[in-house]
Amino acid sequence: MSLLQPAHALVTLASEGGEHGGNHESLSPYFTGGGALFALLLLLWITTRFNRDR
Repeated sequence: MSLLQPAHALVTLASEGGEHGGNHESLSPYFTGGGALFALLLLLWITTRFNRDR
């Protein structure tokens, strides 16, 4: 079995995605980015609270 056959099958499957283009209608990039920023800032704040020895 050649390595190109499964790769071709995956490319064909990916190209048949339809009209949506990969983005879900209910996902806002600003909301997702803001949520990720908030989560990272929260983790940074928690880390600095536990590292009081400096």
